[in-house]
Amino acid sequence: MKPTLMWASVLLLFGSLASAPCVRADELVQVAPHRAGPPAEGTDTPPLFGYLARPQADGPHSAVVILHGCSGFGPHYIAAAATLASWGYVALALDSLGKASMCEARFGPLLGSDAEAADAYGALRYLSAQAFVDPQRIVIMGYSMGGWAVLSAIENGPLEQSQPDHFHAAVAYYPFCGAHPGVMTAPTLILIGDRDDWTPAAYCQEMATHGGGEPVKLVIYPGATHAFDRQDLPPKFFGHTIEYDANAAKDAEAQVRTFLHDVLEAPAGNR
Repeated sequence: MKPTLMWASVLLLFGSLASAPCVRADELVQVAPHRAGPPAEGTDTPPLFGYLARPQADGPHSAVVILHGCSGFGPHYIAAAATLASWGYVALALDSLGKASMCEARFGPLLGSDAEAADAYGALRYLSAQAFVDPQRIVIMGYSMGGWAVLSAIENGPLEQSQPDHFHAAVAYYPFCGAHPGVMTAPTLILIGDRDDWTPAAYCQEMATHGGGEPVKLVIYPGATHAFDRQDLPPKFFGHTIEYDANAAKDAEAQVRTFLHDVLEAPAGNR
């Protein structure tokens, strides 16, 4: 199956990634024969595609699977992959929805997060088979609905228990924590704003305090809203307040870098 026009435009937009001295050319890869999400009516389930960015060195490298928000894949996640690759990690940003959006439907984000969590394990299998990846050091990271999927993927539950291979650690940007008891099977970093009116921080506080399992580090940014690291969204997004917060975004990126360094050790090129 050929990539969509959206994919072609995104890859063209970020083709300059290849010019960075420490990063290889970007690449569109087929991660699995089918996405986990339901197909559009009257169609077959399409393949799961992903955007792969990797360091110049042959590796094997630690790797990060990136899960998108409810509006679907886009440049924000390509930029995240590029940043991770510049730090010395392989990064694979998944497109779990294609052209679909799960933001408006009542149960859309729930269905979308379930599909993304399943797709994440497909990505784990894909990366584990690559010679340039250390299969014991693969992290899952997600944003909003993708952050919800991160928690679903690594909590001590049916999905995680059914998998032969497991994620080494997890990062969740502004996830919905209310549906999770918080018994995590891998060290987890959660980044969220205290003015988030879509995925309230209070649920994450409760989960981090009483969950048990592997440690959960929760960072709450005063005054920050949902998607505080996004400059490309309108101030009202599906009825919720979105404000870019440069200080919170910068600190969150630093928190992620430190967390990955601590749980994975420094990439060879950065020691």
